[in-house]
Amino acid sequence: MLPLTRLALRVVGFRRWQSFLTRFLPHSSQAAPAGDAARGAQTARMVRAAAREGLGRPNCLSRSLVLWWLLARQGCPAELRIGARKKDDALEAHAWVELAGRVLGEDDDPHAQFAAFEQPVAAAPRSLGTRP
Repeated sequence: MLPLTRLALRVVGFRRWQSFLTRFLPHSSQAAPAGDAARGAQTARMVRAAAREGLGRPNCLSRSLVLWWLLARQGCPAELRIGARKKDDALEAHAWVELAGRVLGEDDDPHAQFAAFEQPVAAAPRSLGTRP
């Protein structure tokens, strides 16, 4: 998914690719069982390994979008977040995934380095975040 997402972001852009990926999310209201944190950490490790060992060098947006999508497919109500900062007269941005307020798959807390946008850029569909 990482090379495909990297290419799709360049060709069709974020919104269109994210909308396409959303079509492949479950439509049921059944959320993942307890243990979302462990599932999220394991999935984040898998995405990091794929990024490190796979084709090309996916950027943070590609990695985060794939992680968000994989978690949403598992019923985890993850959020894709983006933050920005100004460094040496240049604007820098970074993307990451949060699950229940915890940052996944990052060595450093991005909140310490980037000012996060108030709202997530992508959140799991509401039906995934509700528990029966």
